[in-house]
Amino acid sequence: DGKLVFGAANICNHFYTLDFIKDEVLPNMANLYHVAHKKIPYYNGSTITTPTTPNGIKLESFIFDVFPLSKSMTVMNVKREDEFAPVKNAPQAAGASSSVSTVDSPDTARQMVSELSQRLLIQAGAKLQNKPNSDDDDGSSMICEISPLTSYAGEGLEKEYNGRKVKCPFII
Repeated sequence: DGKLVFGAANICNHFYTLDFIKDEVLPNMANLYHVAHKKIPYYNGSTITTPTTPNGIKLESFIFDVFPLSKSMTVMNVKREDEFAPVKNAPQAAGASSSVSTVDSPDTARQMVSELSQRLLIQAGAKLQNKPNSDDDDGSSMICEISPLTSYAGEGLEKEYNGRKVKCPFII
């Protein structure tokens, strides 16, 4: 029916104090393990065998297992396109068709940062020139960037760029 299966995700940006880790997490580590039944490859004397059924156990713990140890915790709900550009896959092969995109790659992360930078300047009142606007142009040749040393989330841009024409591509 087109409805999302999951409405949120954890991008694993967790910030803990050293005191919390020292005083709460480390003393409770033994209680944080989960038993996972795994297919563990083994050497049988001549070859490596990968079992088809679980043959061993693995003790696992996850970064979010410490949440219950926290006395205070905050969850932030953010826009993916503003805060999360994962890099999990290799970049697009040189010479490959631009219509072939690799998801969650350096290419897509660079494009997401470029689009964010363009949005921030437009929100500050800038008029972008040469901005890609056709379906044929994926914008990869128009990489734009606002350094986080200049502005992290658009703050301070309005004073400098409101009403100003800015030619794409740009680096600010």
